[in-house]
Amino acid sequence: MNNNLSEIENYIIERVRTIRKEKGFTQEQLSLRLDKGVGFIGDIESSKKAKYNIKHLNEIAKIFDCSPKDFWPDKGI
Repeated sequence: MNNNLSEIENYIIERVRTIRKEKGFTQEQLSLRLDKGVGFIGDIESSKKAKYNIKHLNEIAKIFDCSPKDFWPDKGI
């Protein structure tokens, strides 16, 4: 968890990571499917340099064949 990110940002990063693993994608595979550099997802998941934006979440939902809502909590946190 990155203390520089908000609780909701950390939650979404963790949800995407969980679903990514459930779907059998590596960080590199997902980065390439998003047309990003091979380290893009790794940077987000390690909370070093980046975070997801709405466009990223929508594209990831398409790749995972799920709803972008699946990355968000049921209630505000």
